[in-house]
Parts: sequence; C-alpha cells; structure tokens
Amino acid sequence: MLCSHIRTALSARLDEEELPPGITARRLDDHLAGCRDCRQWEARTRALTAGLDRAMAHTEGDAAAADALLARLKSASVWPASESPGALDPGGRRTG
Repeated sequence: MLCSHIRTALSARLDEEELPPGITARRLDDHLAGCRDCRQWEARTRALTAGLDRAMAHTEGDAAAADALLARLKSASVWPASESPGALDPGGRRTG
C-alpha cells in the first residue's frame, strides 16, 4: 500500500470521515505498525489539528483575531523543505 493512500485514509480518520474505498481500519493500523514515516506524519497531523483547534477556540466570535490567525497560517511554512509533502518517491514514500 502506498504511503500517500495511507495518509489520505489517516486524514479521513482524523476528521471522523469514512475511509477511502479499499482501506479498512485494520489495514491502516497494520501499515502504521510497520511504517515509521506514516506514524510520524500522523503524529504531526494530530498536533497540527489540536493546535488549530486551540487557536480557533481563542478566536471564536472575534473576526479580527480569526483573520489574523488565517493570515499567519497562509504565510507560515507548515512543512520544512526536507519534509515537503511533494518529496515522494515513485512508490509514494517520502524521500530522504
């Protein structure tokens, strides 16, 4: 299974959405058990989601604060250059 497909499924699971066709929860967990890169990706994604949830809680009802948060997010680089989501080998695994 390509890591890119697993990460799509992880994103769906984190958002409490239905998993993509062909991927079961067991298959996802089996891949995570053997793939350090996907486990790290999941951990970073969970941390980012939690941080965004906390930030949004502080801006609720405050349009100016929400706009400032969005501006910071747009200008920030979420991925260090060496961890860019575009840095994948032909098999869908991160290079480096």
